[in-house]
Amino acid sequence: MKSHKFGFTSIDEYIATFPEETQKILKELRAAIKANAPDAQEKISYGIPTFFLNGNLVHFAAFKNHIGFYPAPSGIEAFKNELTIYKSAKGSVQFPIHTPLPLTLISEIVKFRITENLKNVKIKSSKKK
Repeated sequence: MKSHKFGFTSIDEYIATFPEETQKILKELRAAIKANAPDAQEKISYGIPTFFLNGNLVHFAAFKNHIGFYPAPSGIEAFKNELTIYKSAKGSVQFPIHTPLPLTLISEIVKFRITENLKNVKIKSSKKK
């Protein structure tokens, strides 16, 4: 496994640095995000995979014992009841690496973040007028 320092140029490159089982989980997470945010741009931001749609939408990363999912503090707050079984912080949640990803919940969070980002764009554009 390569060093997980900054310097990745693509999500594919990031995923390729992990063991096969972790790659499978990361690909599953990526596919769930893409399915719900097909217009989002994929990039590396803060050294980790990021989906961008009128601003950062969500980030994710792999660690030894968990997958980190970063939907911004608002995404965590909006789904705090559903996330109580996971370790979380202000803008992040940890999904244990040896349990199935909650793909339905992840999809709902992504949809929430899309709506939020689109609403923020409208607010910003109306303030410029």
